[in-house]
Parts: sequence; structure tokens; C-alpha cells
Amino acid sequence: MLKRYELTDQEWEQISPLLPSNKGKKGRPPKDNRQMLNAMVWLARSGAPWRDLPERYGPWSSVYSRFRKWIDDGILDNIFRVLSLESELYELSIDASIVQAHQHSAGAKKGGLRTK
Repeated sequence: MLKRYELTDQEWEQISPLLPSNKGKKGRPPKDNRQMLNAMVWLARSGAPWRDLPERYGPWSSVYSRFRKWIDDGILDNIFRVLSLESELYELSIDASIVQAHQHSAGAKKGGLRTK
């Protein structure tokens, strides 16, 4: 059953060949790549902090470790690059946030403008 924010089977089939294999490694069996990626997607889509990761994904620290390893190894960059090449850009969203800085952060002199 597909849970909220998780990858569909079609999305997983596109991404799975881009991830490193867990086979042939010594030591404790690693967590499933799909479970780890679903946890990362859940965090990104929900906006929750790492520690609020649902228990079904395992310990948040394990997900964070895998996330950092994939970032450092360039795996996530490669996934984004490949998916962006395959995408059809018929819809584009641009963030239109506005941030206003206080006058003092722009180098204004203390005391504001002086009038005579």
C-alpha cells in the first residue's frame, strides 16, 4: 500500500538503477534503498525535522547517514540530473518569496535619516 509522500512503483523503477547496490557488502545487512529514499522524500515533502521521521522508516540517524553518504558520493546529484534531462517542462514553478531586510542591515547609519 502506498503511503503519503512515498514513491510510486513507476517512480522507483526510474530511480533504482541510479542507486548503489546493497549486494555483496560485508557486515550488517544495509537498509533497503527504497525505504531510505522514501524516508528522504517524506522529509522533503513534509518539511518535518529529521527527528520527526515516522518509525516505519527506521531510525532517523540511519536515514540521515545514508542521505549524507549519497550527497557526498554525488548520487543524489546524479539522480536529479538524470530526472531533469528526462522531464518534460510543460509546467514550471518559481518561488516568488520576498524578504525585506531591516534598514540597519543595508548599511544605513544609526539614527536614520536626519532632517534639518
